[in-house]
Amino acid sequence: MIHIHKISELTGVTVRTLRYYDKIGLLKPVSKTEGGHRLYTEGEIKTLQQIQFLKKIGFTLDEIKNMLSASEWNWSDSLKSQLIYVIKERENLKKIESSLKELLHGLALEGEQNWLAIQRIMHLSNQDKKKRQDYRESLFKEREMSLWEKVPNMGSDHPDTLEWIALIGQLKSCLQDGPDAPRVQKIIRRMEEKRLEEFEGEDEFIDKLWAMRMSPTESEKLGLYPIEQEILEFLERAYDIYIETSNNANPQEETQ
Repeated sequence: MIHIHKISELTGVTVRTLRYYDKIGLLKPVSKTEGGHRLYTEGEIKTLQQIQFLKKIGFTLDEIKNMLSASEWNWSDSLKSQLIYVIKERENLKKIESSLKELLHGLALEGEQNWLAIQRIMHLSNQDKKKRQDYRESLFKEREMSLWEKVPNMGSDHPDTLEWIALIGQLKSCLQDGPDAPRVQKIIRRMEEKRLEEFEGEDEFIDKLWAMRMSPTESEKLGLYPIEQEILEFLERAYDIYIETSNNANPQEETQ
């Protein structure tokens, strides 16, 4: 016979838990000492290991009790059902993970306007995702849809997305400087470098995407995070200045 404290030491299951298992009829000791301490055999240790494993893969104590007590329990059906449940839970957790990332990135983008970011993310999350996807596919060619996957997504923690968020945040803090300010132009230069890294030669796609980004209605239909029109117009003016300055600095490119 093995004392309850030794069982706890061997398995890592607390004495309190073992007592609870006894109380609900999940794992009963074979006998007790004169002092009332529970005693177990090797058989109960094996059963306890089964309980620990089944708990680990997500079964409840009531389910485990039924599984262990039924002589003809259909293990295959139970495990398949549990697998389906786990897959659904994983999908749900993935959605929650994405929503949390969107909120955190929204907070980073909006600065101190926390509630504004939360409202915007809540609005996006309430959109019909299937309708949004159908709308994208109606606007972009099949090849362009593969490019769409590279567009920064607020639910992603990819380094490119994080840098885009940081750049937009920096730009917001420079509105009072004017679009031709050196600090603003430095931000625009980095934005252009990033555009070329991912979308060089894809001017048609970028122009189409930007036209839709400039429309609050179209942006919402596409599921893009809403950026104030003031910031978008400021970015556009700053970009025009950047392109003009670059062309003036390299006049030979215009004659080629």
